[in-house]
Amino acid sequence: MKTRNIEKILHPGSFNWVGDAFYTTSFIGGTISRRRMDPFFALGYNADIEFEAKDIPRGVGAHPHKGFETVTLAYKGKIAHKDSRGNHGVIGEGDVQWMTAGAGILHQEYHEEEWSKHGGLFQMVQIWMNLPAKDRETTPHYQDLLSKEMANVELADNKSYIYIIAGEYNGVKGNATTYSPIHMYNAYLQKNGKADFHFPNDYNTAILVIEGNVKVNGNDILEKDSFAMFENDKGDTFTLESLSDDTIILILSGEPLREPIAHYGPFVMNTQEQLVKAFEEFKAGKFGVL
Repeated sequence: MKTRNIEKILHPGSFNWVGDAFYTTSFIGGTISRRRMDPFFALGYNADIEFEAKDIPRGVGAHPHKGFETVTLAYKGKIAHKDSRGNHGVIGEGDVQWMTAGAGILHQEYHEEEWSKHGGLFQMVQIWMNLPAKDRETTPHYQDLLSKEMANVELADNKSYIYIIAGEYNGVKGNATTYSPIHMYNAYLQKNGKADFHFPNDYNTAILVIEGNVKVNGNDILEKDSFAMFENDKGDTFTLESLSDDTIILILSGEPLREPIAHYGPFVMNTQEQLVKAFEEFKAGKFGVL
């Protein structure tokens, strides 16, 4: 095994409102190209923000998606959702909502009603996962991955844990079903807690520090809200060591699809012809009503 070093470190740039509920900056699809982090097509990060109490929940109205998946990770606050297929649910701290838009769906996301009435700190991540061409027209569906049911591995210090959202860690598999090889974890580390990670050296790999400070490979120090992308083809192993208590790190690694991409707005396809068809289907009401 050879050490895998950091290629690039990013800090939050400009933030933009998505509806009136999500205040996000982009780490993938912005400074880092979508192809460089394929199959992770986009990553929007809502860093800590305080919301005042509001009786009518803030949110994003009904909007379409087709050809990819959205993975929403809640760290603070609660997020509710519903869609044109009659699905609805709520995720809170540590939970993940994995929506496969596939053939096309309408959905909306908003602050959970009771949480909204009290307000508080809000923090979340949303990742757009590209789908292989053969799976773009799959039937839309959800996977609600609750923290209390999530597979996890306790580390040697008996205080730190790796929660496995997708893929596997040290032989323990996560509950999410994926369409291509993907590893996605939340690492919860106490001060001086260490964890090693091993991925194929051609998998696109990155970490986002949600809370605390972390040392990578004994050298690079990343602070809260930092995003780091690792080199490809030069190593397969890296180590994270927490420099503070209650550190949380999101770890991502996936095999690139290496397929053509045609993208506009909420649609991700392989060709311009498919993209035009997606818009026609949406306008014709084939994604349902919400």
